Amino acid sequence: MSAVDEEAAKALAKRNDCFKCHAVDKTKKGPAYKKVAIKYKGKEAEAEQKIIKNITTGPKVKLEDGTEEEHKIIDTKDPAEIKNLIQWILLQ
Repeated sequence: MSAVDEEAAKALAKRNDCFKCHAVDKTKKGPAYKKVAIKYKGKEAEAEQKIIKNITTGPKVKLEDGTEEEHKIIDTKDPAEIKNLIQWILLQ
């Protein structure tokens, strides 16, 4: 795994309002990034695939309260930016 640019990942997440529904260490509308990292520990390829799908195609996702809504689509098509964000999430 390449080095993660934490500041770039946070900037991309902030620019896309990811922190509106997610936090690093506490549950909001969506799961905490630490919870995501724990869930996919040792299954990083599966995590990457699932997160890419969520942030690039906007599928319906189940929220922490059991309701569903369409996931926001990220405003970048740059695979390196997306991969960096995912790697940062999985390192939490």
